[in-house]
Amino acid sequence: MFLTKKNTLNWRAIVIGIIVTLVLVFCGILWFDIPVYNFLHRFDWKIWHVLDVVFSVKTWLVVSLIFVTAFYIKKIISTKSKLSLSGFYDKVRNSYAFSIFCSVFLASVFGGTLKLVIGRMRPIFYAALNMTGFFPFTTDWAFQSMPSGHAMASFAGLVTIGLIAPRAKWFTWSLAIVIGFSRLCIGVHWASDVILGAFIGMIAADVVRAMLVRTSRK
Repeated sequence: MFLTKKNTLNWRAIVIGIIVTLVLVFCGILWFDIPVYNFLHRFDWKIWHVLDVVFSVKTWLVVSLIFVTAFYIKKIISTKSKLSLSGFYDKVRNSYAFSIFCSVFLASVFGGTLKLVIGRMRPIFYAALNMTGFFPFTTDWAFQSMPSGHAMASFAGLVTIGLIAPRAKWFTWSLAIVIGFSRLCIGVHWASDVILGAFIGMIAADVVRAMLVRTSRK
């Protein structure tokens, strides 16, 4: 979404994306988050809780790391070389799993920092006490609503898969949107949390793609 045909970052598109995302986030906080929550939380179906487990940040990182490790071991065996941390990157940088892992990891680190700094109360406070608000630098899960971790990880991972396999892009993007939607139905995030998380995931996927393509050319 933010890449040129040569797999370089389109900074103009990124700046526009940041502005649009921030406008939507502030509109959500001030206006549409509560109405959207009240409407969608009525559709809290079991399928959404399955997605909650399958597409968590931890699942994305662990599964992709397992595939990266398997790819590395296969390379070691096929080239009959010794295990070496210094040569790890050279051997795995072209693997699809490594791209996914890096994208999800980057999104999670940046997004996790934002969660701590922003300290937004989750919708459970609104449901139980009719309260909303922000308590920056609070480490409790209940105060780390923004941005959505599932949206960050899923958009990072699935957009990366779409970049690797363009023909599947319609499916990966659709699945990412469904996962973001599920966070609203379950009632663990506000709409603006998901919007911000999705944007961070998209940016992470494109940044990693651009960096890996650049290093592979050297």
